[in-house]
Amino acid sequence: MIPPDCHGLLATLVLALALVGSVRVDAAEAERPNVLLLCVDDLKPLLGCYGDRTVRTPHMDRLAMRGLRFDRAYCNQAVCAPSRNALLTGIRPTTSGIYDLGTHFRDVVPDAVTLPQYFRQHGYRTEALGKVFHVGHGNREDPASWSVPHFPERSIAYVTRESGALEGLTREEALFANRAARGLPRGAAWEAADVADDEYPDGRIAAEAVRRLEAAAGKGKLPFFMAVGFLKPHLPFCAPKRYWDLYVRQRFELPALRGAPEGAPHHAPSGWGELRQYRGIPESGPVDDETARTLIHGYHASVSYVDAQIGRVLDALERLDLASRTLVVLWGDHGWHLGDHGLWSKHDNYEEAARIPLIVAVPGVTVPGGRATRALVETVDLYPTLAELAGLPPPVVPQGMDGRSFAAVLRDPSRPARDFVTHVFPRGERLGRAIRTPQHRLVEWKLPGASPETAEIELYDFDADPLETRNLATDQPATVARLRAHLDTLPEARPQFRR
Repeated sequence: MIPPDCHGLLATLVLALALVGSVRVDAAEAERPNVLLLCVDDLKPLLGCYGDRTVRTPHMDRLAMRGLRFDRAYCNQAVCAPSRNALLTGIRPTTSGIYDLGTHFRDVVPDAVTLPQYFRQHGYRTEALGKVFHVGHGNREDPASWSVPHFPERSIAYVTRESGALEGLTREEALFANRAARGLPRGAAWEAADVADDEYPDGRIAAEAVRRLEAAAGKGKLPFFMAVGFLKPHLPFCAPKRYWDLYVRQRFELPALRGAPEGAPHHAPSGWGELRQYRGIPESGPVDDETARTLIHGYHASVSYVDAQIGRVLDALERLDLASRTLVVLWGDHGWHLGDHGLWSKHDNYEEAARIPLIVAVPGVTVPGGRATRALVETVDLYPTLAELAGLPPPVVPQGMDGRSFAAVLRDPSRPARDFVTHVFPRGERLGRAIRTPQHRLVEWKLPGASPETAEIELYDFDADPLETRNLATDQPATVARLRAHLDTLPEARPQFRR
């Protein structure tokens, strides 16, 4: 349905017709759409639009009602920096050899052209707010990607001194200090202060995004590519009290399965060391049931808090008459364990860590009631997809491109995008390379370049065992052989890049 407003009507009509396959139009002949990329840290598909009946996410749900929800979207590695590198460069960690938090992608590919940089080269004003690239752990921002300096916010911040890591800090200084700084106390794993939304970083990011959209609305036809990176529900689970009050803690059910899959290699599950850095969390062994319920409560509260901030941005987009000419993408960088398999955080290859929420809303192709697709896609696919949707030439970039455009799925959600997706996680020098098909996941654990005979294999059948309770690799050698043949079509993974 074409919006009734006249401003940007030509661009909307061109984009809609191109997506339904009726015409092919050179983007230079029409006004190009804006792009609003909403990146959310540690957001799993725990949303109302994905079928969860407990969580309160009305704003992400309404975005799904006017876009396409991807039910089988996967990250390329379940940790922040490699996942974001995959999004912004279009290459997998196995191609770059970057599996850690501290290596900057330009140390490997100095002349890489990032997703926002590509849009910038084609006449877009590119802006970033909050967490887009992973900055920290020795990693840094990428000024070449942005037309204006990145708007930063602290990833981990408390409002009350009691929650902070050190005594006597000011409110602005009440930041997390982890155990790597030996002898320092740890910060709290959650906080529920009775404060306004903007007292926490995500509220300030949303406020700045609204100001940037207001400025963009006054710039005429100059298209923008705006990446807004929200921080919650990343640990610690700090959110205003009113979002905690949406839930009753004792109503949260604890996972029935609290152990690793039967027959899994000992190194396949994580030790959830990220959570163990926080005060009140044991340095070994499981958390007690009350702590588990509080963590689950805090995750839900943090998701609802970030949903409200996304709502502020979407409201501004509509109020400023920008929605009818803006592509909106909601992307979670990876999933998160909430006690399933006895795991918390991410850092592994299991479904709860690897599966992500992905919603793409294209102006002019809204279908009442929203749509969903079961097409398999992975994070690297967003780079070429957004270029195609914006009418830009297919990216030919120095780093190459592992991504494959799924723009065709937006005009026909029933069509496939890939036969399988792939993701990875390291354990020391060993890599677990995973193949995910509609029915199975196979993980091959070995050293990069080592003989396939040295590998340990995991195999899970999601039709028969959706919770990944048992490794079937020994029982189903034919399935293992078939899926390893898929893996063999991919280049051998590079080892971790070292300077």
